[in-house]
Amino acid sequence: MLEVDRSSNEDGDILLQELIAMLPSLFISHGSPMLALDPGSSGPALARLAAELTRPKAIVVVSAHWESQRLLLTAGEHPKTWHDFGGFPAALYTLQYPAPGAPELAAKIAGQLNDAGLPAELDAQRPFDHGAWVPLSLMYPQADIPVLQLSLPSRMGPELQTRVGRALADLRGQGILLIGSGSITHNLGELDWRAGPDVITPWAKAFRDWVVEKLEANDEEALHHYRHLAPSAVRNHPSDEHLLPLFFARGAGGTFKVEHSGFTYGALGMDIYRFG
Repeated sequence: MLEVDRSSNEDGDILLQELIAMLPSLFISHGSPMLALDPGSSGPALARLAAELTRPKAIVVVSAHWESQRLLLTAGEHPKTWHDFGGFPAALYTLQYPAPGAPELAAKIAGQLNDAGLPAELDAQRPFDHGAWVPLSLMYPQADIPVLQLSLPSRMGPELQTRVGRALADLRGQGILLIGSGSITHNLGELDWRAGPDVITPWAKAFRDWVVEKLEANDEEALHHYRHLAPSAVRNHPSDEHLLPLFFARGAGGTFKVEHSGFTYGALGMDIYRFG
């Protein structure tokens, strides 16, 4: 009679449950701050994605809008909502995203980064910038999930962000959602503010398509050297802080998938990518 190794089956069931529960990492193009009031097609895509995922225990966001010299983590219990922009309708400045912080988790993550040779410090005063709260307001509008922001040492380039993502990848299996928030293209000086969603500038599309091709091929070397290899790279990113969160998300994740694709104002890419 064939005997069944029940312990092996139980181990397999536990592993399967862990894989099902493991959250991906995400790259979100957050666009203009007006996304919070006028979400276009990105809003439903973000809401749908949040509904598909296991509810996170906490969220860690690397935003293009927190550039720094070194790695820093928010450590306040109740970070404020920062309206870090100007010239928009008054209604935008009334919006709040009162998600709690997670000081104990921040200390744990800082220790994890330090153990990986990536020195990190805590910042108890930093508020949530719009690169964090705008997309999260469309994904989790109740603002009841603890949120941490991890700063972006932008002068240290893509390689550092890949390392940071890899150092924190195991958090995905602990129910923590990792998000890089930036933009797949970001040249504000060449946007057409009257263009509809069907208008796509050829040089912006060519760059976006190149990045997607390299992500699908898992070509890390090309991606790290995108400024020299990608078409119109510097035109799409005169400075690269809005693309760098992509490398954090990729480093932390697994298999690449395009969750949403599109442009606003002709050349501002609104893509959302999933890793794992």
